[in-house]
Amino acid sequence: MTGAGLPHGEPESAVPLLSPRDGLPPVIETGEALGSATRALAAGSGPVAVDAERASGYRYWGRAYLVQLRRAGAGTVLIDPIACPDLSGVSAALAGAETVLHAASQDLPCLAELGYRPRALFDTELAGRLLGFPRVGLGTLVETVLGLRLEKRHSAADWSRRPLPEDWLRYAALDVEVLIELRDALARMLTAQGKAGWACQEFAAVLAAPPAAPRPDPWRRTSGIHRVRSRRGLATVRELWEQRDAIARQLDLAPGRVLPDAAIVEAARMLTTVPGGRGRHEGPGGFARLRPADLARIPGFNSRIARQHGPEWLRAVERARALPDRALPQAGGASAGNGGPGGLPPGHRWAERDPDAAARLGAARKAVAALAEAHGMPAENLMPPGAVRRLAWDPPDPPHAGAVARALAGYGARPWQVELAAGAIATALLDLAGKSPR
Repeated sequence: MTGAGLPHGEPESAVPLLSPRDGLPPVIETGEALGSATRALAAGSGPVAVDAERASGYRYWGRAYLVQLRRAGAGTVLIDPIACPDLSGVSAALAGAETVLHAASQDLPCLAELGYRPRALFDTELAGRLLGFPRVGLGTLVETVLGLRLEKRHSAADWSRRPLPEDWLRYAALDVEVLIELRDALARMLTAQGKAGWACQEFAAVLAAPPAAPRPDPWRRTSGIHRVRSRRGLATVRELWEQRDAIARQLDLAPGRVLPDAAIVEAARMLTTVPGGRGRHEGPGGFARLRPADLARIPGFNSRIARQHGPEWLRAVERARALPDRALPQAGGASAGNGGPGGLPPGHRWAERDPDAAARLGAARKAVAALAEAHGMPAENLMPPGAVRRLAWDPPDPPHAGAVARALAGYGARPWQVELAAGAIATALLDLAGKSPR
């Protein structure tokens, strides 16, 4: 028995998928082999399942190091994109086919770098969210919906390694083995719940989404930065983070493999916290002068890669030390102004900056949460959180349903989301303002 009839439950038992049903195909590494595979895929029928393996946590760039495709009549195709970096021919051959991806927004950028750009999409993770599955990882959905167990132990492997081990390739082939079967089962559920049209709009939005804008002040996401209490310390974090990023980009290594966040934070704390007043290595402004020996005592700075770049770390710290007070970063970052998403203050400052806007945000979120619960999906899928925030910060006056609908659409909400939620949000805002006719 499978879990296909139990959309939110676990199957009574799961059958492990141990090897590809057609055997493990060879990895395509030549233009001739790629041409043959492209012709086979073009001659196949129905949707094409696609997956890409990256080396997140190992490499700086998010490029694909293996691309897997499967289509009825063509079987499974494994492509080494280092040896075959141009998949535009595959993309053209499959222009009329729907591409099935899991968590498409993660793989589409690296596929686009290779020239593969789907024209039509089915995202199994997004479908699972719309259907209200509590866990939407590929392995969990396959087990819950199809009653089959995928082995996921190689998901975080270093796929830039060459040659790729056979068990890794087997894992990669199995990732697309039942993806179309999962797509078909989820599509039936979407139709049964009246959500098929919603899903089509969401899939189209994923395909049309522009590249993500760079985050403002990305160094502020350094893990543990909350432990740095001074502005001079924050400047130290920033300079070390930016130096690490430059080195990681040049070496194509994940930044944490060059220098861990914990080392950056500890260096900033050590240099700006001198017990007992001015220490013998302390400079102006209560900021300690750093010596090479000081770095060696901080865990993380003594790895082979970090030691090779010791002079660069010292120069980064000296840059932070030399900054005048007026050039130091503000504590809280975007809280010093409208620097959050969409130019809005961060959520924890709304009550201070604009209590009325904070109240509107709470009322709108409550309305969206109630609708999401009624329709069995996460609130963030029923209405983009950014649209709710921008509406609450600058609502139409008065916030009647039509005006709220137009505002939400302008903030990127899809038609189905606007139709479903605009009235409820408008009622919540009118009630808050005491303008509801009720």
